[in-house]
Amino acid sequence: MAEKSRGALHGSRKKFKRDQGAKTKVNEYLKEFEEGEKALIKVDSSVQSGQPHARFHGTTVEVTGKRGDAYEVQFTDGGKDKTLYVAPVHLQKLEEE
Repeated sequence: MAEKSRGALHGSRKKFKRDQGAKTKVNEYLKEFEEGEKALIKVDSSVQSGQPHARFHGTTVEVTGKRGDAYEVQFTDGGKDKTLYVAPVHLQKLEEE
């Protein structure tokens, strides 16, 4: 008998946990990124739209463009180039060194 699918968010309860009382502010939805800028995927569990898969949480990516309200990001995963479309609320700017 085949195993029942448990969904994309299975096993991510601890990974996506937020501080008690933490709220997503409007400015998080309106963040702007420049093309070529580095960002970190940090999933906001209270916002499901534009949310990348849990396996990409904590990945450093490069912003390559914009599609509607979401940003197109590229990164290398296991030797393969991958492209995701992620809402700005799930991206965090990285400081250049």
